[in-house]
Amino acid sequence: MNADIPIIKLNPDGQEMRRYSGRVIRRLPGAALVEATFTFPDLPFHGMLLGQGDRFLELYFSNRWYNIFEIYSRDDGNLRGWYCNIGRPAVITPQAISYVDLALDLLVFPDRRQLVLDEEEFFTLNLHPRTRRKALTALADLRAWFTQGFSPLKNLSAAAGMIKAPDHSADQPAAIRWPAKTEGAGG
Repeated sequence: MNADIPIIKLNPDGQEMRRYSGRVIRRLPGAALVEATFTFPDLPFHGMLLGQGDRFLELYFSNRWYNIFEIYSRDDGNLRGWYCNIGRPAVITPQAISYVDLALDLLVFPDRRQLVLDEEEFFTLNLHPRTRRKALTALADLRAWFTQGFSPLKNLSAAAGMIKAPDHSADQPAAIRWPAKTEGAGG
């Protein structure tokens, strides 16, 4: 069984904001899937209850400007939804995973309703225009994928970039049509 490793969330200045433990349950080229437990007291969060003891399956990428948390209820194991952090690509090593959070988040409910969070904070950050553009493109991609029914853990190989990544040559958000079933996908 894999040992726990630290997951480290950094702010745009590189200062540590949060640290917790997770267990790497799968590694793919450019990605790691981690299992973690929500340890805070129960928290109502924009219409979704995050319960102490909820199971988080967290997908980190070293080549994408986001990470995706798939959240399951501690009580019945049902999917609560997805929480996506927009940030710089993660640094994934055997000893730890770290990422720079850029404040912008996407909350997706099981019925695919979406809520963009912390836009005001994102736009107050002193970011290079290219960084801001990459973050907004990542958000647009995630919104399109979830609208089209994309489930990160059912399409793990696609999510990790094992199929052709979207073309952003014009730096415009792309509507992506992921295959309904991807060979070798975990889930």
